[in-house]
Amino acid sequence: MEKKIAIEYKNVCKRFEGNSYDSVKNVSLKVEEGTIVTILGTSGSGKTTLLKMTNRLYEPTGGDIEYFGESVMKLSLIEYRRKLGYVIQQGGLFPHRTVAENIATLPKILGWSKEEMKKRVLELMELVQLDPEVFYDRYPRQLSGGQQQRVGIARALAVKPSVMLMDEPFGAIDALTRESLQEELIRLQTELKNTILFVTHDVQEAFKLGHKVIIMDKGEIQQYDTPYHILQNPANEFVRKLVSTGDFYDKLRVLYVKTLLEPAGPKEIEQGTRIRMKMFLSEALGLFLKTGEEYFIVEDSEGKPVGKITYGKVKQMIA
Repeated sequence: MEKKIAIEYKNVCKRFEGNSYDSVKNVSLKVEEGTIVTILGTSGSGKTTLLKMTNRLYEPTGGDIEYFGESVMKLSLIEYRRKLGYVIQQGGLFPHRTVAENIATLPKILGWSKEEMKKRVLELMELVQLDPEVFYDRYPRQLSGGQQQRVGIARALAVKPSVMLMDEPFGAIDALTRESLQEELIRLQTELKNTILFVTHDVQEAFKLGHKVIIMDKGEIQQYDTPYHILQNPANEFVRKLVSTGDFYDKLRVLYVKTLLEPAGPKEIEQGTRIRMKMFLSEALGLFLKTGEEYFIVEDSEGKPVGKITYGKVKQMIA
């Protein structure tokens, strides 16, 4: 079944007043519903400008953006923004509101009852793994950076947005917490099936999180594809240099085994060792080296076999 297009950019441009150049230039691409699309680029590449045009914090100076087939310029700005979740660095929390009050910001504006708001706040705190008994009445200053970010994500999810916009949300957080939050975001998106546009300047983060990756430079799209295809077939010299940082093992750490999936025969399925589809290739390589096996059977979240991955294919990735 073909997926719906959640967001579509049609020749979108943005030139800020006083500039002689476009900060975003002729961007045309489609974001499928239920996917994570990361937007990767260096400082000044246009990635945040593109994101902010999506929720109309910036208005395009050319082209159009569609939300499920409708031009966002024709939608009520207030109603449109209520359909979107928005997360920025360090959560952007209100410092004088408790965790519960921060999460309930939009439901309160929409006039939800106190009972409805409390129920939703408790649901979301459980979802982002913040114990309500510990964190419900705490203030942002009493939280770590990672905890603040979890509150920011919960607040963005409060009214069940179909699309989440995330602007370098983990950029100011230490490496260990960042990795934990990345895993948490993958878990949440797998569970909720929402669409996420995620801006980052970190190559590893972009390739780990994104079902597809937008690579930008000087306001233009350099490549838009899956992490696997970008790593294997960079579109130009800029992309090649950008993704060639780090050694082969770094690449295996951001690609899932499903990227190298092959059909498996009945006998292979019966006899083969099972691994999960969400395992990274780096983990699979470790298992191959440890066990000496030539292939593993890959299973989905329900334990059903969906194919196999071979040691030979993984070796090709690091050749």
